[in-house]
Amino acid sequence: MIIVANQAVQLSPSEWSAFEWYWLQQLQNRPERYVYQSMEHLHFEWHLRESLVNAAEGLDRSGVSFASFENSRCNPVFWNRNAEGGFELRPDVTPANGIRDIWNNGHLYAFECATAAVIVLYGGVLGSIREDAFNSLFRNLLLFDWHYDSDLRLIEKNGKETALPGDVLYFKNPDVSPATPEWQGENTIMLRENWYYGHGIGIASGEQIIQTLNQFRFPGSRVSAYLMDMVIYPDFLYLSRYAKNSSADNPDASSPVLPGQLYVRVGGRRYLRIPSSYPFASV
Repeated sequence: MIIVANQAVQLSPSEWSAFEWYWLQQLQNRPERYVYQSMEHLHFEWHLRESLVNAAEGLDRSGVSFASFENSRCNPVFWNRNAEGGFELRPDVTPANGIRDIWNNGHLYAFECATAAVIVLYGGVLGSIREDAFNSLFRNLLLFDWHYDSDLRLIEKNGKETALPGDVLYFKNPDVSPATPEWQGENTIMLRENWYYGHGIGIASGEQIIQTLNQFRFPGSRVSAYLMDMVIYPDFLYLSRYAKNSSADNPDASSPVLPGQLYVRVGGRRYLRIPSSYPFASV
């Protein structure tokens, strides 16, 4: 059930894309309550979720390659590659143009799967908010592993069964072979029911991702790879203040932290808080 401003709502398909309408019908028919502060909040979240899916599918088609940090590469017109293999935005390049170039010139880029997940998050947000706001929020971008700008405002919760398109999920391979440590897991973006994009594997079902990871276990292992319970997503309400159809930022748009959720924060620049049981792989 969808609740907007503390009331159940009736929605019309004419106001939504085919993607949005399909998923809103799914939510309406579930027993769980999906709560939104306003219709603007509801519209923005599902516009951003569709943008995240489009960004993931577009990155899969872009020609980007998989590489370890040691062998990463980027377009030097837009980014400087640092000693750790991360990409630092050039001072003469806007964040929007830097992110957009990854899709436009994918053959010039190679990185691992954690960086790919963050790139998809930036790309999805770029497709959903005003470009001037994007450039203001995400100045001095660094693309490296799970590092991300604090204004991305990622939230994590447990509950893989509640995941929705655009969410980040992780497939773990606990018995990975020491000879192939890069296959210890796969960071993915959910595209639709049981379909994911993971850089290094591509677009695949959950079963296909698990089958791929299981090929890289140590000999004799009987412990299968599996989908972990953690779900990561941006703060849709917070970002909605910068929506393309809004003329001014709304300082009151900020999501409360609900039970089972937390904002992922370490210092001023944030990256995913990784519990010891959740080793994000370089895949």
